[in-house]
Amino acid sequence: MGLEEYKRKRDFTQTPEPPPKVAKGKQRRFVVQKHSATRLHYDFRLEMDGVLKSWAVPKGPSLDPADKRLAMQVEDHPVSYFDFEGTIPAGNYGAGTVMVWDVGTWEPEGDAHQMLGKGDLKFRLEGEKLNGSFALIHMKARRPGSKGTEWLLIKHRDAYDQPGYDIDKYDYSVLTKRSMKEIAGDEGSAQWTSSRPASTHGNSGKNDWLADSIAKADAKKAKAAKKSTGVKAPKTTSAQRTASNPTQSKEAWVGRPQSTPKRATGKTIRSAAAVAVKKNSAPKKKT
Repeated sequence: MGLEEYKRKRDFTQTPEPPPKVAKGKQRRFVVQKHSATRLHYDFRLEMDGVLKSWAVPKGPSLDPADKRLAMQVEDHPVSYFDFEGTIPAGNYGAGTVMVWDVGTWEPEGDAHQMLGKGDLKFRLEGEKLNGSFALIHMKARRPGSKGTEWLLIKHRDAYDQPGYDIDKYDYSVLTKRSMKEIAGDEGSAQWTSSRPASTHGNSGKNDWLADSIAKADAKKAKAAKKSTGVKAPKTTSAQRTASNPTQSKEAWVGRPQSTPKRATGKTIRSAAAVAVKKNSAPKKKT
């Protein structure tokens, strides 16, 4: 992929981010950066051909072979990104807290270029948190509009696998031993700034695909759950409305004035007068 996409997304006359320079040498290092942007995710990067081949992993890597982690391939990054840890200020490209979650070396289990081209990259990691054999498997795009960037990060069974692996138990930097909260609250942390405008929803442009994918998945799950239950919300009764609004209840039953009696109509008045006249005109009984 090279650094063309990385260069296209940035204006290096305005941003102090590392320039798109391919590094010399044939080192094989890896880094996993925990990134709290619009959505928390982990950037998994393998040093190869002088750049960092990069995948964004929403749930992070796992040592449990039963976990098949979605890994979305993103643009290659320069090797100078390797040890960045700090805060990208709000309103900038990729805004959020970045932690160097793990570092180490990697070795391909075969020809790296051929495996990457075929979409079946097998390799071994030797880091502080991640060790053993892994694979990155390219998924065939099935959904309309897919860019073909979906991969799966899978741990192979070996001496390093851990069933039931919980990544949240390892919230610390391998460089500074700080947590994400400590890095976010450290005003002295390294900072990158960028002239790239933030999206209208506050998303970092780098991770728009991630927010959209998770939002669609959540909506699909909610719809399926609602359909499976088939239970409609009960109608609110007058008693429930009264209980939920005590003020209304008081006005309805206590404070409402009693009804005013209606004025007598002309017909009613005339009838009463006729009765009185008839009563007075009746002859008195002799004693």
